[in-house]
Formats: sequence, structure tokens, C-alpha cells
Amino acid sequence: MAREFVRIIYKLTKLFPKDELFALTSQIRRAGISVMLNIAEGTDRGSDIDFARFLRIAYTSLNEVISGCYIALDQGYIDKTMFDNVYHKSHDLGKRINAFIQVLNK
Repeated sequence: MAREFVRIIYKLTKLFPKDELFALTSQIRRAGISVMLNIAEGTDRGSDIDFARFLRIAYTSLNEVISGCYIALDQGYIDKTMFDNVYHKSHDLGKRINAFIQVLNK
């Protein structure tokens, strides 16, 4: 799911103006990448506590992506339908990440 989320983020941010390339575009992409990479990094940790910590970082990055998408929506870079798609995908991914954290914390 995280891999698909990154693909969607890249597709979406290609629509942003070129003058946002090193600002909002970069920030949203880095946060999206962070979701996937923190999940991957956490899988190689030696304990459930460490893995859960990386999953929380991934979840935080997911929220950062959505905050950036709110900015893009407000600036007219994306429309409400595009935003809603990303929002719902992030919500589904976030639920999975949180559920995994709960399992690891038991």
C-alpha cells in the first residue's frame, strides 16, 4: 500500500507548477517516500518496539503528505476530487499502520 501511495503522490505532484519543484512538490514527495522507507527500515529492526517506532514515524509522514495536499488544494494545484483520492488512500494506509503498531505493542 505504501508503494502505491508513493506512486500516487508522484503522479499528483507532477501537476504542480514548476516554481514549486523545490518547495511543496519536494516536501510532499519526501514525506511520501518517508512513509515507505520507514516501514521498510522498521522491518529490519531487532525488536517490535523499534519497528513500532518506525511505523509511528511513517504515520507522521503520512499526515505531512496530507497537510501538503491541503496546501496544494488551497492554492488550486489540485482539485477536490484529486485531494479526496489521496486523502482516502492515506486514511486506509494509516489505519493499517496503526493496526500494525497495536499488534506490535501487545
